[in-house]
Amino acid sequence: VQLQASGGGLVQPGGSLRLSCAASGQDYYAIAWFRQAPGKKREAVSCITVRDESIEYSDSAKGRVTASRDNAKNTAYLDLNSLKPEDTAVYYCAARTYFSLLAGCVAESFDEWGQGTLVTVSS
Repeated sequence: VQLQASGGGLVQPGGSLRLSCAASGQDYYAIAWFRQAPGKKREAVSCITVRDESIEYSDSAKGRVTASRDNAKNTAYLDLNSLKPEDTAVYYCAARTYFSLLAGCVAESFDEWGQGTLVTVSS
């Protein structure tokens, strides 16, 4: 599956952004957003399991982030609200193309990755 992330940019603290991830090619069982800030490890933001459309959020994202998916457009979205400077990072979308009941919302369980889109939160 090919993933194309978009929607990043420069936003002031307290602002909002919508990131999009357009998927094409083969089907996938889960789609997720991760982010990586300069000098830090890549961390999960949210994961959507296609089978039951369940959504998992990281503790740092809860309350400020909404993940969704439009099946007709084969596109996933990540709405970022009340952004803080510490949200500055490259945001990646990723897909899991194999079935697993045990795979968690961690980078190691996703096998296809998009190129990332940069979100900068600064005044």
